[in-house]
Amino acid sequence: MVRLFVFLAAVQLVLLVLALISCLSADRVRAMPRALWVLVILLVPLLGPLAWFLFGRPLPPPAEGRPARRGPSSPDDDPDFLRSIQIEQARRDRELLDRWERDIQSGDADDHPRQDEEDGPASRPPASGA
Repeated sequence: MVRLFVFLAAVQLVLLVLALISCLSADRVRAMPRALWVLVILLVPLLGPLAWFLFGRPLPPPAEGRPARRGPSSPDDDPDFLRSIQIEQARRDRELLDRWERDIQSGDADDHPRQDEEDGPASRPPASGA
């Protein structure tokens, strides 16, 4: 008989703690102000926490307006985002390649001095025979 009493007391204590945490962390409450719910949970053994779970907790919003599955938690978990990044990168690569091809075809590559020509005559070795 003592074991049953200890078990029921432990269940009541766990229920009280869970109800109190739930009440204090809820965004909003139903039926009564939050302070009154805390008093009911603490002062009415067993029925106070049960009343909180049955009548005080806010109801979840209806599932009809919400999608069944939540979206990704971060952008790199979202396949649509990753696909858009890959498409954007491929577009940039194509533009860069097209620009290079236009530069080569228009002869702009010959207009730009090479690295050794940019340094000027001081960096060139003296001509032999002079």
